[in-house]
Amino acid sequence: MSTDRNREKWTREEHLLAFNLYCKIPFGTIHHRNPRLIELAELLGRTPSSVSFKLSNFARMDPALQARGIAGLTHGAKGEEDIWRDFQADAEAVAFESEQLLAQRRGKPLEASAEIEERNLPADGKERESVVRVRVNQSFFRGRILSAYDHRCCVTGLAVPELLVASHIRPWSVDKANRLNPRNGLCLNALHDRAFDRGLMWITDDYTVRFRPMAGRTDDLARDALEWLTRFEGKRLILPGKFSPDVAFLRWHAKHVAC
Repeated sequence: MSTDRNREKWTREEHLLAFNLYCKIPFGTIHHRNPRLIELAELLGRTPSSVSFKLSNFARMDPALQARGIAGLTHGAKGEEDIWRDFQADAEAVAFESEQLLAQRRGKPLEASAEIEERNLPADGKERESVVRVRVNQSFFRGRILSAYDHRCCVTGLAVPELLVASHIRPWSVDKANRLNPRNGLCLNALHDRAFDRGLMWITDDYTVRFRPMAGRTDDLARDALEWLTRFEGKRLILPGKFSPDVAFLRWHAKHVAC
């Protein structure tokens, strides 16, 4: 694809697409050899180096990086500031818009681009539109969380993406304002996600893993499985490079879910 547009000013649409990718890849992988960055460059008709530079510009306003003393580039465009401001004001709207634009650029249905299973979606109509919007934003959240944790379970270190879940600390239905807040998320394997969701596991203020006593079948197979689940009792959470879990959210979970 031609890259004649490199010298053209970036549009809002292009800024949204760049921000979408910025949220889904670790900061250390923002370079021109990253396959996902190359894909976006091709969709935009720009060079990978140009896209890499734009993503680095977004880093200068990222509070998670600022907290780590990483400043990013010192200069950028107003378009980047506008996207950050809009995202802070209404994260769900910006995330959904960016996913719609990405699907259009890819020439795919939104559901396919966002990797949403269609088996249980309602038929066409307002109900389907509403469900798809939720699933798309949940997919965006998943990408953001898995990226932050380098695609590893923060309890076990398991690095099999198909077995990982982006778990909300304060549930989606409880805290609308923090639905897409990466500090309201944990990357867990499916089993520990279930334990966390049901209050059988919680995380203390110092990021230590705790479990409630669990009764179950006493045969050897069941006992071995339960021992593996709870063997991480007292272990410190594997923290991400950015977006460490908000202690206030963990306290809420411990009080209201694991009580």
